[in-house]
Amino acid sequence: MTGSSRLRPGALALALGALLASMVAGLLAGAADIAPGGVVLQLLDWLPLVSADSGLAPVERNLLLELRLPRVLLGALVGGLLAVAGAAYQGVFRNPLADPYLLGAAAGAGLTTTAAIVFLKGNGEALVIPVAAFTGAVGGVLLAYALGNVAGRGGGTATLVLAGVAVSSFLTAVQTFVQQLGVDELERIYAWILGDVGGGWGQITLAAPYAAVSVGVLLLHGRLLDVLSVGDDEAASLGLRAARVRLAVLLAASLATAAAVAVSGLIGFVGIVVPHVVRRLAGGSYRIVLPLSLLGGAAFLVLADVLARTVLAPAELPIGVVTAFVGAPFFVAVLRMTRQAGA
Repeated sequence: MTGSSRLRPGALALALGALLASMVAGLLAGAADIAPGGVVLQLLDWLPLVSADSGLAPVERNLLLELRLPRVLLGALVGGLLAVAGAAYQGVFRNPLADPYLLGAAAGAGLTTTAAIVFLKGNGEALVIPVAAFTGAVGGVLLAYALGNVAGRGGGTATLVLAGVAVSSFLTAVQTFVQQLGVDELERIYAWILGDVGGGWGQITLAAPYAAVSVGVLLLHGRLLDVLSVGDDEAASLGLRAARVRLAVLLAASLATAAAVAVSGLIGFVGIVVPHVVRRLAGGSYRIVLPLSLLGGAAFLVLADVLARTVLAPAELPIGVVTAFVGAPFFVAVLRMTRQAGA
């Protein structure tokens, strides 16, 4: 673990390489075999000022362009958003276990999105769902934070985690009640709950503006999160308004979570696994953790989707099941390390 607070070109190149490799694997994975050379040439042909004959049949080109490419891009977008949001929450709360799913953000977004699906029945969802998901995500986090404060500041990590679990359980129960009001939409709701990145170009277009705003804000706050990590009093002595920074980061992280949840459903553990791996490999500065978590989360979820498509082929696992298999043991390990560090 390095003490440098600057992102090294080598680390950035490695992360970009991992993302590129995972995306190529995602484009090649599937029931229909497409020649790897043809895939590469077709991708080059789509670049401006580049002309290449891929040799792919029209059916293969349509499969690549309309199914596999948007699936890979959506997986990368959602994974990056969840990972960078998890890293941001950890910085805001100075808590290594903070995560969009543990803090109630995903449960809140899930409740409001389910309500939009049930009550709107397809009318104006493209406009309403992102707003509903954002409102639910922010509300879930604020409830968890308020409950943690009521329980007492001395509880530390355990108090915040328990508050997040309590809020998530309550919001999930309400979501279950709401979905029973829309029996006709149950299949769609359950598919959304289990997680899916096969939504196509429309879902990418829907999430992209919110992703750009949230990621931009979070990356610009990396240095300020480093200052906050030394404590509020020290930050104030340097002229930093801690409350304002926390609010901006909290809103941006919740917007990132909401955008991801709105287009992919509930996919857990990305926000814990990826930032911790990044810290172990590259250092603890948020100027490093945030951008590398963005890239690492994108690569991680694309690879998880490849596993979901291939492990039981031709059947397909929900992607949330794959991330849970990886993330649940990892969360236990992180919890043990956190308790030992606090002992």
